[in-house]
Amino acid sequence: MKKIKIILFLCSFHLAGIAQDLDYAKRIVLTLSSPDFKGRGYIENGDKLSAELISSEFQNLGLEPVFKKSYFQKFKISVNTFPDKLSVRIDETELKPGIDFLIESPSPSINGKFNIIKASRNQIDTESKLISLAKSAGDAFIMIDNTQKTSEKPEDTKRIDEYIDVLKYSPELNIKGIIIQTSEKLTWDISPVQGPRPVVVLAKDINADAAKTIDITIDAKLLSGYETQNVAGSIKGTAATDSMIVVLAHYDHLGKMGKDTYFPGANDNASGVAMILDLAKYYSVNKPKYTMVFVALAAEEPGLLGAKAFTDNPPFNLKKIKFLVNFDLAGTGDDGIKVVNGSVYKDKFDLLTKLNKEEELLPKIDIRGAACNSDHCLFYEKGVPCFYIYTLGGIQAYHDVYDKYETLPFTRFGNYCKLMIAFFNQL
Repeated sequence: MKKIKIILFLCSFHLAGIAQDLDYAKRIVLTLSSPDFKGRGYIENGDKLSAELISSEFQNLGLEPVFKKSYFQKFKISVNTFPDKLSVRIDETELKPGIDFLIESPSPSINGKFNIIKASRNQIDTESKLISLAKSAGDAFIMIDNTQKTSEKPEDTKRIDEYIDVLKYSPELNIKGIIIQTSEKLTWDISPVQGPRPVVVLAKDINADAAKTIDITIDAKLLSGYETQNVAGSIKGTAATDSMIVVLAHYDHLGKMGKDTYFPGANDNASGVAMILDLAKYYSVNKPKYTMVFVALAAEEPGLLGAKAFTDNPPFNLKKIKFLVNFDLAGTGDDGIKVVNGSVYKDKFDLLTKLNKEEELLPKIDIRGAACNSDHCLFYEKGVPCFYIYTLGGIQAYHDVYDKYETLPFTRFGNYCKLMIAFFNQL
């Protein structure tokens, strides 16, 4: 805890009149993605530590609380967590979590040593084969090699993938668990529910050709009615105080998979939080024309639940929002940015590209149509005009243990922030 307090102090200083402060943004990302914040998930108070940091920054910058004299909007979620022991051994080889394997997020608890029954994808390409395999497996794990699926016809791939989902999630089957070896990057997520059996995903370079047994321990805990919180503060406008510009970013990430493995989430989305705090830092000195509202949302990862809580119980009339921008994955920018809803609000997109061309800040700005792939979607469905913007290029780390501060380039972060300030100032 002493270490956290030291970092918080470093994060809280303020330089007046600077359009953007890259050092400040970097310290925010360094802090939020550090082990002390537990991957900003829902065990060991990762979400609450993060919310406290953000609200402390809001207070230091002089932002007014948005929720009835509080920065916090509390709400409840359900989430499956892995707070303690987690280990996987294939035969005599101990595997490294997050590097050699992942457990899929709905997995329940399990502890024991089990036989492995191997099956190729063409052994489950019909329903009758699927049922036969499940019956023959009994009290064992079924291992399926997914590394060869690229040679299949698209219609076969779709059907076999659906059958694999039946093996994973059907409560009617008695198999003990599933092992999937994949050629894809190991990518984790969060589940709001707990499934009937554990699913282990192996990296492609794990030699499992001769695998006979799996020794596995998973301590899973489904948290029902877990209380988390959105965080929001505002800066009053100098003229059109009844209209608002809202900037938001989700601050939660994936948390921990077992006691020792955490997911830093530097780019996703400590970088987005750093962006809205950098903007708050600027507007705390350079007062905006329109009231600026800065929102850090929880529970994006389990399904946009923080955005739902905010839009279902808004602290102000959403019709007062002149424009909203949702920042996610803000830490690269080698290849510019992409703007979701750019074609929907073409006049605003044209303004953004015009400013970028005049100032030569980013390599390019790509346009995209509507997509319900982040928190902006819940606001858009309520009629709020908005963009969702993310950076392009650079590192490919995403939802894995490699999305960490040390490898995040911040290539265009400063210029990106300057562009958004110019954009907001001309709305």
